[in-house]
Amino acid sequence: MQRREFVKAMMAASLSSKVVLAQQQTGGQVAPATPPQTGLAPTPAPPAPGPVPWMSGLDNLKPPALGEITADMVAVTETRFFTGLQMATLRHLCDLLVPPWGKYPGALEAGAPEFLDFLIGASPLDRQQLFQGGLDRLDRESNEHFHKAFAALAPAEADTLIRPWLRTWMTDHPPTEPYARFINLAHADIRTATINSQAWAQAADAQSRGEALYWFPVDPDLRRKLTSAPGLAPNA
Repeated sequence: MQRREFVKAMMAASLSSKVVLAQQQTGGQVAPATPPQTGLAPTPAPPAPGPVPWMSGLDNLKPPALGEITADMVAVTETRFFTGLQMATLRHLCDLLVPPWGKYPGALEAGAPEFLDFLIGASPLDRQQLFQGGLDRLDRESNEHFHKAFAALAPAEADTLIRPWLRTWMTDHPPTEPYARFINLAHADIRTATINSQAWAQAADAQSRGEALYWFPVDPDLRRKLTSAPGLAPNA
């Protein structure tokens, strides 16, 4: 116990001597630990810690600048798969197989050749080769028989090259002979592309106007007599 009390006394004496020395050096006043509040703006907060390791390198990434895209630029269709000669042959084939009908557009007006250029370009290799080989043969036979490109043939001339290869076939059983298969699949694809086009849908919508088509609301009360609907007889 005496040794412990002796150590405490020595430590107290050491601290007292340090305080006295500091007071002598500063004129008897000890600087406060914190500066007094003077109404000035508070000290700004320390900066936030740096990015975490998994965000390293992301600070300099900026989104790419987006340029203006006009509607005309988006609507332009470009030939991407067929060659120029193949596309000309396909366009004439579309015009012959699916011409305009009444107030409905034909394959050319519906943009079927451009759509098939996109479709066949994204199709399996065997279908691409079927169409490319078929279009090339069609133009080659045109030059052999009429000494001009297929795209320049009159309808009667083209008919002599196409009609012998048309077949009656089921949807899942097209002809097996390659060239007949091309002629009949091309005919089906051109027709499908035409009747599913926007131009065809707009023509169909225009044809349906004036036919008094309307939606009749569903009445959840089945016991109510339908006497208010025009053209409907009362029901119990």
